[in-house]
Amino acid sequence: MDEDKIQARRREQDEEATRRRASILGLQYLDGREFEDTLPLLKNVLTIDEMYKGRLVPLAFNEEDQSYRFGVTSQTSESLMKQMRDQYTESGKRIFFFLISGSAFRSIMLRFDPPKRVIYDNIEIAKDGDSDTLAQVTQTLASVGTNDVFNYLVDQADLLGASDIHIENQRESIRIRMRVDGALHTVAELSRDRYRVIMATLASRANISTASREPQSGHMQQEIHRDGVSHVLNLRVEAVATVYGLDIVLRLFNFDESMLNLDLLNISKKEREQIDEVISHPRGMLLMVGPTGSGKSTTLYSILNALNTPDRKIITLEDPVENTIPGITQIPIDTTTGQRFADGLRSVLRLDPDVVMVGEIRDNETAKTAIQASITGHLVLSSFHANSTAAAFSRMIDMIGQNPIFSSAVRLVIAQRLVRRLWDDSKEEYEPDEATRKWVKEVLKDLPEDVDCPNLDTFKLWRAVPTDDVPFGYKGRIPVMEQLVVSENIQKFLRGDINDVHAGAIEEAAKKDGMVTLLQAGVLAALRGETTLDEVNRVI
Repeated sequence: MDEDKIQARRREQDEEATRRRASILGLQYLDGREFEDTLPLLKNVLTIDEMYKGRLVPLAFNEEDQSYRFGVTSQTSESLMKQMRDQYTESGKRIFFFLISGSAFRSIMLRFDPPKRVIYDNIEIAKDGDSDTLAQVTQTLASVGTNDVFNYLVDQADLLGASDIHIENQRESIRIRMRVDGALHTVAELSRDRYRVIMATLASRANISTASREPQSGHMQQEIHRDGVSHVLNLRVEAVATVYGLDIVLRLFNFDESMLNLDLLNISKKEREQIDEVISHPRGMLLMVGPTGSGKSTTLYSILNALNTPDRKIITLEDPVENTIPGITQIPIDTTTGQRFADGLRSVLRLDPDVVMVGEIRDNETAKTAIQASITGHLVLSSFHANSTAAAFSRMIDMIGQNPIFSSAVRLVIAQRLVRRLWDDSKEEYEPDEATRKWVKEVLKDLPEDVDCPNLDTFKLWRAVPTDDVPFGYKGRIPVMEQLVVSENIQKFLRGDINDVHAGAIEEAAKKDGMVTLLQAGVLAALRGETTLDEVNRVI
């Protein structure tokens, strides 16, 4: 996802909500984006504490009519506004209030009250062989106060946009690695004293035991404060005992409802239309497939968010619940204690849901129950471990048999991967060699006619160029999708001779029906300059 687009959308949503609120309150609305960075500050009107407490800021003073303009928020009390009107009227001055968004208020306050100097240096990702950066980060971590070291590590991971923190025991030291944009990077080597401090914090907050030799799972939350804005970070903790001690992987989930939006996922128009068509129906099944870390959950949550309207009842079964969404009933399934998705699903169906999401189909019973639900008036969303859409069908048939109900229940299967996105400001165009050009032509030779594709005799490619700000030439990740729409042709094929229904044959049938494969989608993304062929071949 493009971070700039996400931030812009969040801001637009905030401004639109404020615009509506202004009409309800009978106040004039001001869009802070037009002036918040350039407005001359009136620093002697209110104290910083008064502005924070009242959620208002002075905007302007008119000498001619001796009048003040204040920006207020939806959290500014009417009693305070009345009190200020009375005070200013008594002193012979006029006062006018304008409604501004919370985002505008925070932006202006950052100018009135700039953030204090950061105590500790920010972590930088070291390039291969960059021992100086590694040593610097290690030294910084060693200097962080005992009570702050774990919070600092998580805060820095969030700042880097890391999806995982790996804490790994080695013979002489503890290695800290972070997965950023899908790639693991070593950030520091810790002493065992620092490691014990981190583990003590983890044990108490994630409810895991440092003495256990059994695999453990835990969950915790941490509130991140940055630039006057805060958000809640969910962390899933996995602990495994190794030869040298307890290794930890922390998976970070930065929950922001505004991020769970199909419009922000870089989905093509055709793919979006296919998804919209399937979820517009009251029944059927949509399956997401792909390995761990391929963005399945984000896409499923985004679809749920699109479906989340007052006239629908949506229930999810998850192991664990990674993000909470207002308006949706989310039920945790703890499989470590013997709970099963199949049992939970049967119970949920008694609650009259319109949409059900099953976190993962793992066994025959869950698969059959989900299929039954999808043909009896429910829209069912789920994930399934498979490398491709065709492999998902093949595995499902192996699991439940060639059931004719299955082929009519499943309406769409999406296979997804995440590839690193090229940094537009530094990427470099180049002429591919003949072998590469030949390979690209071979991959795209049977591309559907309705798919946009550059001239395969003259196309150019792009390579990543590192910069000081973007050390690997990539920033962020984008999804690459393969979508198999279960048309009548595909249904007929799936009901054919069982010996003919295997992954390879299913893929060929789907391609004849207009499907773009994962590899084709990845190559097209490289041709558009969104990523590189090396990255496509690394991930797909």
